[in-house]
Amino acid sequence: MKLNKLAKQATVVSLSAAILLGGSGSLAFAKQKEKSDHKESYGISHITRFDMEKMTEQQNDSKFKVPAFDESTIKNIPSAKGYDEKGNLIDLDVWDTWPLQNADGTVAEYNGYQIVFGLAGDPDRGWDTFIYMFYKKIGDNSIDAWKNAGRVFKDSDKYATNDVILNNQAEEWSGSATFTSDGKIRLFYTNRQGWDPDHGFFGKQTLTTAQVNVSKLDANTLKIDGVEDHKSIYDGGDGSVYQTVDQAFSGGNYADNHTLRDPHYVEDNGHKYLVFEANTGTDYGYQGEESLFNKIYYGGSTKFFRTEKEQLLQSPKKNLATLANGALGIIEINDDYTLKKEMKPLIASNTVTDEIERANIFEKDGKWYLFTSSRGSKMTIDGINDKDIYLLGYVANSITGPYKPLNKTGIVLHQNLDPNDITWNYAHFAIPQKNSDNVVVTSYMTNRGLFEDHQSTFAPSFLLNIKGNKTSVVKNSILEQGQITINK
Repeated sequence: MKLNKLAKQATVVSLSAAILLGGSGSLAFAKQKEKSDHKESYGISHITRFDMEKMTEQQNDSKFKVPAFDESTIKNIPSAKGYDEKGNLIDLDVWDTWPLQNADGTVAEYNGYQIVFGLAGDPDRGWDTFIYMFYKKIGDNSIDAWKNAGRVFKDSDKYATNDVILNNQAEEWSGSATFTSDGKIRLFYTNRQGWDPDHGFFGKQTLTTAQVNVSKLDANTLKIDGVEDHKSIYDGGDGSVYQTVDQAFSGGNYADNHTLRDPHYVEDNGHKYLVFEANTGTDYGYQGEESLFNKIYYGGSTKFFRTEKEQLLQSPKKNLATLANGALGIIEINDDYTLKKEMKPLIASNTVTDEIERANIFEKDGKWYLFTSSRGSKMTIDGINDKDIYLLGYVANSITGPYKPLNKTGIVLHQNLDPNDITWNYAHFAIPQKNSDNVVVTSYMTNRGLFEDHQSTFAPSFLLNIKGNKTSVVKNSILEQGQITINK
C-alpha cells in the first residue's frame, strides 16, 4: 500500500512539473515522448523505408521485371546426380551458384574450362546442403555441357585442423571463388553449424576458406584433388560491428533471424576484402524498439517519418521491424586469407528487413556496384508481400561508400511468381563481362522438393544493362540455363 501511495505522489509531482513547464500534463508527456525520436546514421549507408515504399511504384516497370521463362523448356541439370542415405543414385537439387571469378569479377578461364560452385543436395532432405563443383568447356553454353565433379569437401575435411568452429560444421552454405594470381582456386563459403539449443548450437555461421586443388584428368574431365588451408576467417568478433549468434539467441528468444554468410571476395588497390551478409552490431544501430524512432531508417520528409512511424508502431509487423537489422558487411583479409581488420557496414536495412542476401560487388567505369537479393516475406514494408522477390543495387565512388540506390530506390530486379511455379527463381547474381555495359544475371529455378520430376536447377540467364546509376533488363536477352558469359 505504501508503494501505491508513493507512486500516486510521484504522478502528482510529475503532473505539477509538467504544468509549471508550460501546458497541460498530456502535452508535456507528448513532448517527452517525442524526445525518443532521433536521427543517427552511424556513419554508414541505409536502405530506407521511404525508398522501399517508392520502389513498389516501380516494380511493374519492364526495366526491372525478371523475364518470363517458358516452363516447357526448363531442364534439370543432367549431371546433377548424387546418392541418398541408402546409397541410391538420385537427381540433386542445385540452388545458389557462383562462378570462379578473376579479381575484377569477370569469369575466370581454367585450362579451357569455366567452373561454377553451387549448393546441392537430396530434394527430400533439406539439411543435405553441401558445395559441389560443376564445369564445362568454354564456348558450349548448353545446360547439357555442365559436368559434375562432385562434392568439394569430404566429410572428414572439417576435422583435418584444430579449428573448433569448423569441427562442428553441419552444412556448407553460399560464398564465392577467386582464381588467384598464382593460378590457384581459392574458395570462400559459409560454415553453418547445426541447430540444437539444448546443447548450445544455434546454427552459427562463419566465413570460411580453403584452397581447392583441381587437376585435368583427361581432355574432357576435371578432378577435385582435395583441399588445403581449410580454416575459419570470421564469426562476428565481439558483436560491436556485426551481430553474433550469441547476441541473437543466447537469451532464449529464437524469433531473431541471424545472418553472417555469403562471403564475396573482391580486391581493390592491392587490398583483399570479403563483403558478406550480416546484421548490425551494437555500435552501428542495433535492433530493438529504439530503432523504430530513428528518422535515418525512414528517409523522406519529416512528415513521412511521423506518419510512417505511427503506422509501424501499430502494425502487425512491428515486432519484425524491431529485430530487422540486416547489413552488408566488409572485412579486410591478409594475403594468407586470415582476418586483417573489421570494417563498418557498407549498408544496413534496419527496420526494413533482417535478411539481405548474397552480397555481390564489383567495379565498373570507376564506380563500385553493390547488389543483394531479398525476399518480400522477410520485409516490413506496406505494398510488399510474400511473393515479391528483389535484386537490390547500390553505387558508390569507392568500395567503402557511401552507397546510393540505383534507379533512385535501389530496385534492380523484381518478380512475384507463385513459389510453386516451376519457373520461380531466386538468388540473382550479376556477373560483369569484359568491355561491356551488360552483365549476365544467373539464378536458380524451382523451389526444392515440390515436384516429382523437376529439381532446383540453373535458371536461364539474361542480360542486365548498367550505365551510371541506372540499370535495365535487356529486352529479348534470355540466354541458356546457367550461362555465365556472353558469346563473342
